[in-house]
Amino acid sequence: MFSFFKRKKSSPEAPVADAVADITQDTPEIAPVAPTELPPETLATSAGQPPLPEVVPVVPIEIPAVAADEPAQPPDPWSSVDLEADPLARLDQDETQASGEAGGGSWLSRLRHGLSRTGQSLGGLFVGVKVDEALFEELETALIMADAGVDATETLISALRTRVRKQRLDQPEAVRDALKDILANHLKVLEKPFVVGEATPMVVMIAGVNGAGKTTSIGKLAHALQARKASVLLAAGDTFRAAAREQLVAWGSRNGVTVIAQEGGDPAAVAFDAVNAGRARSADVVLVDTAGRLPTQLHLMEELKKIKRVISKADPSAPHEVLLVVDGNTGQNALAQIRAFDAALGLTGLIVTKLDGTAKGGTLAAVAAGSQGVRPVPVYWIGVGEAMQDLQPFVAAEFAEALLGSR
Repeated sequence: MFSFFKRKKSSPEAPVADAVADITQDTPEIAPVAPTELPPETLATSAGQPPLPEVVPVVPIEIPAVAADEPAQPPDPWSSVDLEADPLARLDQDETQASGEAGGGSWLSRLRHGLSRTGQSLGGLFVGVKVDEALFEELETALIMADAGVDATETLISALRTRVRKQRLDQPEAVRDALKDILANHLKVLEKPFVVGEATPMVVMIAGVNGAGKTTSIGKLAHALQARKASVLLAAGDTFRAAAREQLVAWGSRNGVTVIAQEGGDPAAVAFDAVNAGRARSADVVLVDTAGRLPTQLHLMEELKKIKRVISKADPSAPHEVLLVVDGNTGQNALAQIRAFDAALGLTGLIVTKLDGTAKGGTLAAVAAGSQGVRPVPVYWIGVGEAMQDLQPFVAAEFAEALLGSR
């Protein structure tokens, strides 16, 4: 009992281990007991406390909701719009009702907002002016400043002069509508639907320069294809950029899509395995990501050709689509990218991204005109934001309406 007073004092030089040994020597060993083996009253008594009272579960009381007055319905924003006379307005209405996003607006309104800089520049020319030679000269300058290029600008202005003369248009709004129709017809050559189901699996190889938004576009494209009830498989073929594989895996997790990846593996081997996995799992579409590269990096362009050859070994008919992701802010530089990647891979389509930034939008008019030796490669998809739904099919009439601004 008094062993505590009999313990020797430890000198300052004594090790800490000796002090611990002295304490543990006087401490009786307590056998561990599982808490579940003892009833509540035994546990309470062992601590010197009275038995614990029985705990009665509290039953929550449901309080009925107080009936509130029904809020007034907001006015219909389309009540004053002639939807039959303006099909684009009808499309705008349908997409607004379908999206149901508070404050998000419809796809057409977001596209207009993304191209607002060019829309203000071109659309503002038709306010309070006369239809004369000065108007045509200002339109010509505005189109060139919007990256439409000389060839496309001359084609559009020439067609506009002819229509104004034949139809004797003397009102600026009528001239604007005429230019909108001419521009839509000019861009029509780029409008092509993305068809799924002609091959199983449909192998889509996706390329692009660094920073064009390629991996993000793949994630959005997977979401768009799933909305069409298509099963999708992703291949993380970008083994060069740091965290590219993890980024694609994150997009696959958001979409509930399987990602075929190898840490530090050869990109061609990843693509080969993905095609075989898509066939084994009966996937509808296999999207193959590749590392971003500049067209001037010839050794990397040769690697792209190798990936395409290896995909063909896994499936002789693949790749069925070869898409190039183009940053909408690059302007006329996009023409050089399209020309170089088309020569190396034989492009079948384009994805134009970042039209919500400083993009001028006129580059697609230059592509449609075949400027600088560029083949008019179809534009399958365009993007105006970071949300999943911000990648939509390209429609020439919508793009022309957004490019010329709202009335």
